[in-house]
Amino acid sequence: MAKTTHNQATTSGSAYPDFADLLEKVHFAHHEGRIWLDQQRMVLMHTSALGVLRAELIESLGINSARGLLTRIGYNSGARDARLTASLRGQLTEAEAISSGAQLHMLEGMARVEPVRLEVDVASGHFYGEFLWYGSAEDEEHTQRYGIGVEPACWMQVGYASGFASVFVGKPVLFREVSCASQGEPHCRIIGKPVDAWQDVDHELSFLSVDALTSGLTAARFAEEGVAEDDMGDGGQASLRPLPDPAVVGASAGFNAVCHMLRRVASSQATVLLLGESGVGKEVLARALHRISPRAAKPFIALNCAAIPNELIEAELFGVERGAYTGATAGREGRFERADGGTLFLDEIGNMAWTAQGKLLRALQEREIERVGDIKVRKVDVRVVAATNLDLREEVRQGRFREDLFYRLNVFPVRVPPLRERREDIPIFMNHFLRKFCERDGKAIGGFTARAVDAMLSYDWPGNVRELENLIERGVILAPEQGTIDIGHLFLGGEEITDRLLSIGGDGRLHRTGQSGDSALQAKPGDGLQQQIDALLSGSGLPDAGGEAATISLVDIENRLIESAVRQSAGNLSAAARLLGISRPKLDYRMKTRGI
Repeated sequence: MAKTTHNQATTSGSAYPDFADLLEKVHFAHHEGRIWLDQQRMVLMHTSALGVLRAELIESLGINSARGLLTRIGYNSGARDARLTASLRGQLTEAEAISSGAQLHMLEGMARVEPVRLEVDVASGHFYGEFLWYGSAEDEEHTQRYGIGVEPACWMQVGYASGFASVFVGKPVLFREVSCASQGEPHCRIIGKPVDAWQDVDHELSFLSVDALTSGLTAARFAEEGVAEDDMGDGGQASLRPLPDPAVVGASAGFNAVCHMLRRVASSQATVLLLGESGVGKEVLARALHRISPRAAKPFIALNCAAIPNELIEAELFGVERGAYTGATAGREGRFERADGGTLFLDEIGNMAWTAQGKLLRALQEREIERVGDIKVRKVDVRVVAATNLDLREEVRQGRFREDLFYRLNVFPVRVPPLRERREDIPIFMNHFLRKFCERDGKAIGGFTARAVDAMLSYDWPGNVRELENLIERGVILAPEQGTIDIGHLFLGGEEITDRLLSIGGDGRLHRTGQSGDSALQAKPGDGLQQQIDALLSGSGLPDAGGEAATISLVDIENRLIESAVRQSAGNLSAAARLLGISRPKLDYRMKTRGI
């Protein structure tokens, strides 16, 4: 059994794994008003505002309903943080991984947490956890409004601990607050065990059960999508798919709004117009719309209007009758006939020839077509989904697009936001494409370095999702087997990366990405190693070395990495080895042989 026991006197700093990997996952995009903890969007919120919310819930719903709602909110947060920890810290022991929940709890500003006793064996389902909370934000707000009482008040925090432990152990774990600062105690104490190890837990479990008031907040969404709430494979991504299509991934508000619109229109016969920049995934969404529509069993036919010469676009759309022109030796169906009963996707519709626009308008209005060189009218039952990266209203004003066709297409417009407006989707796309190309190429890539993730989040993505996909494919090709994708494997084509994100350094202060005081390759005063590394990774070439060919020493880079890792780990060589992805004996050997 994996077992760890800490005394009350143990300080929180020495009781936990190194904090650096979690700090690296916090990003502040101040220019966009967004904060992320890895793939999860976060907010900074005044505790007084939380206190107001708490008081409003108590006064309007009653104390039991308010407690239940806040407990479930905490449970959801803890469960998501557990999935985050599992993806970040798979190399830790079970007890260390559980302790990560306390670290994230502190990182999120809820309280200072000290472990008292922790025993965990996932294989057998055994769990016992006892922790102390100091300076609970919930207690401070509760006692300010209601004074010292007889009941514990850390409802969200107890829910958080229960959700975090339940996900890790794989069975329901319930934490109880056995003493609380809101009862006049100097600190709070919680104890957690599997539900079946407790007695008389019906009261506490009732706060985790969704009642009639809140049933629409969570259960209805999962039931509607046919996804069990605990079916959260791939790091919890199943619930992040508002459309039941493995190719459609994302979690941002803009992405969810698009998917909501497509769900609404799917069952209708209306023409859909997808608007957005090139590369945002309009065809992927069109295919997803077809799959969730009543036409899913019929064909999905796509045509890029910009890729077909003007003199051939009509033949591609409506077909050709034998003898219609020189070389037409046989009759041929067009895209409309091939899509009969299904969906026809017309990409780059704004580039369609003027004459073809008129015939397309008739096909949309009358649901009938004529092949080129034929007088026979053929009825078709086709749902048209069009897409363009042009401003069609401006095209109409300039006389390049028919106004009547525009209004016929613009029945149900859906704007797909560019990737720079939904940056919280970037890590999800990174993991999605990493799995895709690793499976295709038969490679085993561990993931991305922290600075690669920072660069991906900072980049403006003029090519949107298509460009991101291409960069991940490049990274999978260049990264070493069993290694990780670094910034040098991705940005090789002259892409400009700006330091627009802020992250938390080891000193607890905000720094620009890549400028943290504890950067992995922190430059020493008076030398140019950092500048050489930056120049090499950016592809701009090494600085001139007095007329001689400039070189850079891999040994110097490795030494700098070792020094920085040991510094960040406060001399703890085991923690430093984990940061570097090597064993402690290997690290010790390198330090001794190089005099570090």
